[in-house]
Amino acid sequence: MGNDKTNMIVAIALSLAVLLGWNYFVAAPRVEQQRQAALQNKAATQPAGPDGVPSASPKEGGPANPVPGTLPGASGAGGGVVPRETAIARSPRVTIDTPALAGSIALKGGRIDDVSLKNYHETVDDKSPRIVLLSPTGTENPYYAEFGWVGQNAGPLPNGDTVWTADAETLAPGKPVTLSYDNGAGLVFKRIVAVDDKFLFTVRDEVENKGANAVSLYPYSLVSRWGKPHTQGYYVLHEGLIGVLGADGLQEYTYDHLAKEPALGNASTKGKTWAGVTGGFVGITDKYWAAAAIPDQSTPYTGSFTERTDGATKVYQANVLGNVQVVQPGASAAATQQLFAGAKEVNTVNAYQANQNIKQFDLLIDWGWFHFITKPMFRALDFFFHLFGNFGVSILVVTFCLKLLFLPIANKSYQSMAKMKAVQPEMASIRERYADDKMKQQQAMMELYKKEKINPVAGCWPVLIQIPVFFALYKVLFITIEMRHAPFFGWIQDLAAPDPTSFLNLFGLLPYAAPDFVHLGIWPIIMGITMFIQMKMNPAPPDPVQAQIFTFMPIVFTFMLGSFPAGLVIYWAWNNTLSVIQQYVIMRRNGVKVELWDNLRGIFRGKAADKNAVAKN
Repeated sequence: MGNDKTNMIVAIALSLAVLLGWNYFVAAPRVEQQRQAALQNKAATQPAGPDGVPSASPKEGGPANPVPGTLPGASGAGGGVVPRETAIARSPRVTIDTPALAGSIALKGGRIDDVSLKNYHETVDDKSPRIVLLSPTGTENPYYAEFGWVGQNAGPLPNGDTVWTADAETLAPGKPVTLSYDNGAGLVFKRIVAVDDKFLFTVRDEVENKGANAVSLYPYSLVSRWGKPHTQGYYVLHEGLIGVLGADGLQEYTYDHLAKEPALGNASTKGKTWAGVTGGFVGITDKYWAAAAIPDQSTPYTGSFTERTDGATKVYQANVLGNVQVVQPGASAAATQQLFAGAKEVNTVNAYQANQNIKQFDLLIDWGWFHFITKPMFRALDFFFHLFGNFGVSILVVTFCLKLLFLPIANKSYQSMAKMKAVQPEMASIRERYADDKMKQQQAMMELYKKEKINPVAGCWPVLIQIPVFFALYKVLFITIEMRHAPFFGWIQDLAAPDPTSFLNLFGLLPYAAPDFVHLGIWPIIMGITMFIQMKMNPAPPDPVQAQIFTFMPIVFTFMLGSFPAGLVIYWAWNNTLSVIQQYVIMRRNGVKVELWDNLRGIFRGKAADKNAVAKN
């Protein structure tokens, strides 16, 4: 009975772990809103703020209503929403052409507001549209990066209406572009923009004072997103504003969380500021993509996340505001900042952290609290991927390696379980002998365990080991872009997506699409079969309730994992198969009968007996 209880506890613990994990990580309430369809235009000028950072015109192109520590961006373009191509055509542009990026910089405003990713598409079909990351104002959902200066008594400063001149038509790796603007009041501005072969822009803003008076200027950079985007709403994944702000470390704010922050200077702007921090970055992240402003890592700055309202549209912004630079007549000032705009490739992000000395830039990828498990898991998968060229094969190899790593623990566990089966007659005798004295029964059981060197809870270890590995692999499959659209073999063309087949249309044999609400493909069924076989390796519990639990567990898990990433289901099926082989070998070595075949025959005999009983009636 002790073994039966242990098995039931293990089964219930595993069921609860997966059920709670599913509820917490996957089935949590998804927070989403439809995109706002209309952007409204404002035209008003604000006087300088009391903090010495001037408020600029909120009309198209200018920073609007700055408050201490923040730099709100431009308001929406007049004339309503237009197609992206039309909005891009409103401004003369410098073309961006790199191995990884395509797009342009608007000469009107000097913003980086047109970026698409050459190597990433919306579907697994390489002919599908490219992923569009940044878009200009006037589109349905503007999303852009802006650099520049704010200050007082400096004459007109460059804003979104400023038309810059460029010394080249194309920005490419090794071919920077210089933008120039003379404000006609003694200040000459230059912006040198460079880009590497991946996703990093380097922007150096220079200003020369040819006037008669000193001016005080503050360098800034920002990433601005208009309208709340569609989010997947999983607790396992952060989507929204993100940053590492000096000693304050990682800061993550969802779009809804930001709306709950107090007002900053005026009722329409809410947010959070961190003053006097050094190192790090601020930005906005999606599941696979991000745009982040990166200040000079050795100079203090004020970072902030803000939400403001422009008409009916929420504007979310990550801001960097540098310290004041006093530019004397005849002197110059400069500020160098960077922009990451692209895919959150693990090796690329890590390389930027190492080569550019960006503090904790690797946290741009949401490794979670258990990063000490998820990061090594990814490293192992990535290592074998580069050996075999297939992440599905890599999952199989890593699972086998984990089995080898935990082989001593698993062997002891299965050996203990085998011994438990061998002493079942003695355990039954003890229960009969002390049927009316539970205390003596328990003492006799403990003496038996001690005599036979049996650990009654050893059977829990394989389960306890598997749970963290399961969630680590789930996290890696879910958050890393390397797994996105990664094929296995046959019909699995995206390990990060569920098995696309369905039993409702006989796995594609019937000529209609299966509904999504009951998603059960081939691999989840294979996983269920392997789990069923593993369950039947042990004798059936004498308690009918326990027997029912063990009978229905594979069915429940099969449907539950039907909507999980295919890579995770493949892992589980392969892990079950290896466990069955391992348990079979250990049981045979210990001279314990393998119950699998008897249990399977018992099922079919039971069905036959039921049919005969029905026929007789």
